[in-house]
Amino acid sequence: MGCGCSKFSVCCWGSEITDPVLETHSVENEEKNELDLPAFHEYTVEQLRTATSGFALENIVSEHGEKAPNVVYKGKLENQRRIAVKRFNRSAWPDARQFLEEARAVGQLRNIRLTNLLGCCCEGDERLLVAEYMPNDTLAKHLFHWETQPMKWAMRLRVALYLAQALEYCTSKGRALYHDLNAYRIVFDDDGNPRLSCFGMMKNSRDGKSYSTNLAFTPPEYLRTGRVTAESVMYSFGTLLLDLLSGKHIPPSHALDLIRDRNLQMLTDSCLEGQFSNDEGTELVRLASRCLQYEPRERPNPKSLVAALVPLQKDTEVASHVLMGIPHGAAALPNLSPLGEACVRKDLTAIHEILESIGYKDDEGAATELSFQMWTNQMQETLNSKKKGDVAFCHKDFRAAIECYTQFIDVGTMVSPTVFARRSLSYVMSDMPQEALNDASQAQVISPVWHIASYLQAAALFVLGRDDEAQVALKEGCVLESKKNATA
Repeated sequence: MGCGCSKFSVCCWGSEITDPVLETHSVENEEKNELDLPAFHEYTVEQLRTATSGFALENIVSEHGEKAPNVVYKGKLENQRRIAVKRFNRSAWPDARQFLEEARAVGQLRNIRLTNLLGCCCEGDERLLVAEYMPNDTLAKHLFHWETQPMKWAMRLRVALYLAQALEYCTSKGRALYHDLNAYRIVFDDDGNPRLSCFGMMKNSRDGKSYSTNLAFTPPEYLRTGRVTAESVMYSFGTLLLDLLSGKHIPPSHALDLIRDRNLQMLTDSCLEGQFSNDEGTELVRLASRCLQYEPRERPNPKSLVAALVPLQKDTEVASHVLMGIPHGAAALPNLSPLGEACVRKDLTAIHEILESIGYKDDEGAATELSFQMWTNQMQETLNSKKKGDVAFCHKDFRAAIECYTQFIDVGTMVSPTVFARRSLSYVMSDMPQEALNDASQAQVISPVWHIASYLQAAALFVLGRDDEAQVALKEGCVLESKKNATA
């Protein structure tokens, strides 16, 4: 196969690049990349069912939604840690021991460039993985389906470097294989930094295919042998470089034709006009060409990719969330509702007034259920407990409200998120913020998209002095409320 790079200042068959900044910019030292994360943990199905509100459709975050063979849900553990839960198809991983061994091995990795694997679940037919949750969408969304602004050139270079660093770290830990590396496998964290999903380090099943994308993007040797190698991952990295350069998902064969025809302009995203020099574009094309070599042994390794990408970085002093245009910190909450503002101020009286005014209108179907069941004596007693609780809540007799609502909840015949919300605020008013947090979380389990549950979690967390977690819950409430108002 010919080089086809005569236009470019450096031939794609050139020797490996070395650069002194590699020493500080590649994987960095171990201590610097150690994260404040718990050790790998094996969860029960019940824990993960609770965390995802019963694997609710509203919590699906994977592409293709519930139709995907392996669905990813967002969730929240009891300690308020946000998680992503990948639930495998029931036919996947029939060998429980093999699944556990693989998950435990991947779970030993800890790096700032990865969405780290926090745990798994292997119970009966269930096979689930639990990872850090990344709230700011995938590279595919930001590159191919952007809404407010196209990704800037400096950010595209940063994505390439961070991905190369992730692969270099994994290789250094003996995990060089990555299955189906593509733009959907790169997700953005709270700070707008790109991370490589740990889910791709395990196949979708024991005997499953390693590539689910169009065959036009599959490494040529995989088509011959059906096996993934470290060099196959480099080929996929090359396709990602083309994605970053073009803003489109161009088949490698077509891209290589454009390169041979010296048609760099056709290969680059028109949105990037004026953002980079010809030399910078040439260098990225050269790297992509090396990764896409037909012969696996002629492709670079992650270490040489990092060395090549470090000198290309631009605007390194600018935070990723700024380059991405992602609201951050206080700016992420531009239009707080009165309830959100009351939570920030810890104005419990204002929260009480708002909950009183809302009543039970957010309890979907609860009124019908109650009226239908009123004919039994037991239900009449249960309803009386709730009514007494409502009267006590209205008159700010919060100890009595807790007692009455607890009687209603303990019977367990009817489930009301509003009762949990009211008891949550009653707990806060009674200097029992941890119990308040538990009730607000339970309200969200019952009603996953109810913004008031998130706001009450924020209020309890602020009282507990866990301000960072409170801000996350506050942002979640704000997003859910905006979505509700948009569809109202």
